[in-house]
Amino acid sequence: MSSDIICFDCDSTLSEIEGIDVLAERAGCGAEMAALTNAAMNGEVPLESVYAQRLSLIKPDRQAIKWVADLYIEEIVQGVEQVFQQLHDEGRQVHIISGGLKQAILPLAEKLNVVPENVHAVEVLFASNGDYLDFNQQSPLARNGGKADICTQLNPANLKMAIVGDGNTDMEAKKAGAFCIGFGGVVAREIVRKQADVFVEDSDLQAVLAYLL
Repeated sequence: MSSDIICFDCDSTLSEIEGIDVLAERAGCGAEMAALTNAAMNGEVPLESVYAQRLSLIKPDRQAIKWVADLYIEEIVQGVEQVFQQLHDEGRQVHIISGGLKQAILPLAEKLNVVPENVHAVEVLFASNGDYLDFNQQSPLARNGGKADICTQLNPANLKMAIVGDGNTDMEAKKAGAFCIGFGGVVAREIVRKQADVFVEDSDLQAVLAYLL
């Protein structure tokens, strides 16, 4: 299926890390955080019930955000750069839609030639000294159904749209008419395997190109 608008999740799709989990490890509350993330990604608890809880535990400051931004790039999934290059060459509209922290994802997006306005993620609010203040609590991406809402906003002309991701929140984009590609190359989730239009287990992201072009 050839898609005009192609959206990618970030964590465990473009990069092998879950940003919030590695930030938690750095802050000394890793095990507790990984359990919360997994429960949300497996659809066991609503995302909004864990989002604020996770960030209030970690309180990521500017320095922590820069650290995880570097790690996103360091742990990039195999084939990502080739996939984005090919999609740009073909003139497709490419977006990153993530429940992760926007300021941490922007450097990876820049590396992949995705303009900042095509990066949809949750903004962190900092104090003037760089300390963590809060996150944008109005962001649809901090709750279930948010990715579907963003996909609807991005596609007023009802073009062919696809989303690639590893989590339950990505599969919710079906409600917006997106063709959902489950990516199990980093984490293979049973709920995603069941809900996806197609499920890819290859650890190289280039395996999704067959379903996008």
